[in-house]
Amino acid sequence: MIELLIRKECAADCDSIRSITVSAFRGMPYAGGDEQDVIDRLRSANALTLSLIAVIEEEVVGHIAFSPATTSDGSCPWFALGPVSVIPERQCKGVGRALIENGLAQLKSMNALGCILTGNPAYYKKFGFQLAPENAPSNEPAEFFMLKQLSSGVAQGQFSFHEAFYGDA
Repeated sequence: MIELLIRKECAADCDSIRSITVSAFRGMPYAGGDEQDVIDRLRSANALTLSLIAVIEEEVVGHIAFSPATTSDGSCPWFALGPVSVIPERQCKGVGRALIENGLAQLKSMNALGCILTGNPAYYKKFGFQLAPENAPSNEPAEFFMLKQLSSGVAQGQFSFHEAFYGDA
């Protein structure tokens, strides 16, 4: 049995995170090609609320980022999931699932109201995310915008991702 360790990133992990992200998104039709840059911009803007890595046998094999998100109704705290990346040879083996579940649990312990993302509905529904086109940011595809409530209440208003997602941080 291979042991998977999930831990917070440290400065020495930055190059591995960048490399993993590049390889995970290379050639993917849904990728913008700048996912590694988004992480760097979030880090530079001090907006990586939670940055976790997955380690197997001392090798960093996956990464997930969570950053602050806002909503027009002013409720907070909300967070955005993404990007999440796993090296190609470890994909579809539970690494991404472990990163997502661990991260969401940590957000819940931080009293987060919820988490948003733009992603594949078929994949993220497994984690309790629901389509929320009525809450989608104007610059995101509404048909892929999803949210997950982590506490009681109802999400209202239009959400926004951190400006680092768009290269303006």
